[in-house]
Amino acid sequence: MLHDLFSPSVQHALDLVGIFVFAISGALLAVRKNFDVFGIAVLAEVTALGGGLLRDLIIGAVPPAAFTDLGYFVMPLVATVLVFFLHPEVERTQNAVNVFDAAGLGLFCVTGTTKAYEYGLGLTASAALGLATAVGGGVLRDVLANEVPSLLRWDRDLYAVPAIVGATMVVICIRFDALNTYTTGVAVATAFVLRLLAMRYHWRAPRAWNRRSSAREEPEKATAQ
Repeated sequence: MLHDLFSPSVQHALDLVGIFVFAISGALLAVRKNFDVFGIAVLAEVTALGGGLLRDLIIGAVPPAAFTDLGYFVMPLVATVLVFFLHPEVERTQNAVNVFDAAGLGLFCVTGTTKAYEYGLGLTASAALGLATAVGGGVLRDVLANEVPSLLRWDRDLYAVPAIVGATMVVICIRFDALNTYTTGVAVATAFVLRLLAMRYHWRAPRAWNRRSSAREEPEKATAQ
């Protein structure tokens, strides 16, 4: 199905761009945590490939693409080298990194959903794996860095919701036999724009109604989630 929507070369190029940007966010967090070069590389690889690896293992697409395509494995190492030597400059381009991260989120939630459906999962399960593809690497990154995953924090701008919307649009299109290059692009763009708007206007998910928690909001950190 993916090959019907995009040529293999285009699909591969888009994947590499998304992997590279996710790897940058993981490497930057490792630098902030004062990790050594090996730790930076591990966080870059996990952030970039964790979601897709989880999806492929669940659907039985083994060996996972992360281990059969050298480019998928090498691209996070390129990000590691870049951040290791130029992290002050990369930090100054954080806004640009966040924009590309949002684009990767939109792309991966759609391609993850589509691939899961190709392997025989139902629509709901496919959407769930689309979400896992988009955000799974970030969750693993935060766990390894000993932080509460950004995905679960109330003081972070919406991240999972745009991915859920994008994945849901895909399964609706599949349900009504309307998935094509155009509708796929619309789903990617919708998730992308929602994430950008969430960052711009600091949209956040609501907390429990009439909560009694005394937890206070922590200062914002300039980190791609």
